[in-house]
Amino acid sequence: GGENIRNTFTLLIQMSIVMMYGTSRPVVKIGRMAGQFAKPRSSPFEKSKNKEMQLPSYRGDMINGPDFTLEDRLPDPERMWQAFMQSTATINLLRTLATGGYLDLRRIHDINLEFVNGTEQGTRFREFANGISSAIKFMHAVGLQTDSPMIRQAEFYVSHEALLLPYEEALTRLDENTGKYYATSGHFIWLGDRTRQPEGAHVEFLRGIANPIGVKCGPTLSESDLMELLDILNPENEPGRITLISRVGAGNVREHLPRFIELVQREGRSVTWSCDAMHGNTESSPAGYKTRNFNNIYSEVQEFLATHMEMGTSPGGIHLEMTGQNVTECVGGMMELGHDNLAERYETGCDPRLNASQALELAFLVSEMMSRS
Repeated sequence: GGENIRNTFTLLIQMSIVMMYGTSRPVVKIGRMAGQFAKPRSSPFEKSKNKEMQLPSYRGDMINGPDFTLEDRLPDPERMWQAFMQSTATINLLRTLATGGYLDLRRIHDINLEFVNGTEQGTRFREFANGISSAIKFMHAVGLQTDSPMIRQAEFYVSHEALLLPYEEALTRLDENTGKYYATSGHFIWLGDRTRQPEGAHVEFLRGIANPIGVKCGPTLSESDLMELLDILNPENEPGRITLISRVGAGNVREHLPRFIELVQREGRSVTWSCDAMHGNTESSPAGYKTRNFNNIYSEVQEFLATHMEMGTSPGGIHLEMTGQNVTECVGGMMELGHDNLAERYETGCDPRLNASQALELAFLVSEMMSRS
């Protein structure tokens, strides 16, 4: 609903403020929102908990339903229309939040989530807010403009995996001024680790659009396939076109990321580097909940940043799954959530997400690491 969207948007803005203030660097804000209604699955079927029944896997609300019934699991093309309407409403709300004064830095103390206020992260954010507020007052005192759009508004982009091709193709449009095709379902869309086969349909679709695109780089990605993907998706080696998103899991970064970096450097390719610290760190709790450990997520980000520092390359971003709600889906963090806490507010129908406190804590930790580099 609208409250969930607003809270997640607010959290993203808080995290970007922490990063910008702590590192003195600009932050591009991209939300995996308004389009992520389909999900890749490793198996086409799944069994019930008692393992007596097998049904088609839940593939996201854009395709079928989560209830474990044959009726709900049957694919329904009408769901694509529902997803489009939901995405349109989400985009309109995000546009209003980003440009309508909700994020005016002159009232930065109002940019905080209620349940984060009483935490250490909320206290640290208020300290940052005090510093920013003082800086804006100083700017005003010396006659500098403090009511510009840069102070009152935020640039915000939406993103998702280009998974369901009939949906993506239906929303692709030709720009008659440039002769280029754009996927209008999102600003930045990416190629998943399961759909990055160079000869596959997803690569062929992404090859034909002019959007900036991402490529998930998991442990099984070979150097030859990566090179072929770069040749297909960015034959002109256009800067800003390709973002390589490593997702190898904590403890595996130094095994895989250096070989990706060395290949790109050797071939003189222009890419942006990002780290998906979520999908390689999924595990099951003793009670069977799908979860992630905060320490593993942070560890993968640490390894990602350290590797780039050692190799003289620039870490470009991090990819997280999170929510502005006070959920209990990932263990660890300063709140010390344990496996026994998962049942309290486990609300995801898909992958476990960091709650707002955990996400803000991670932003502070990353900001501190970046400021030391």
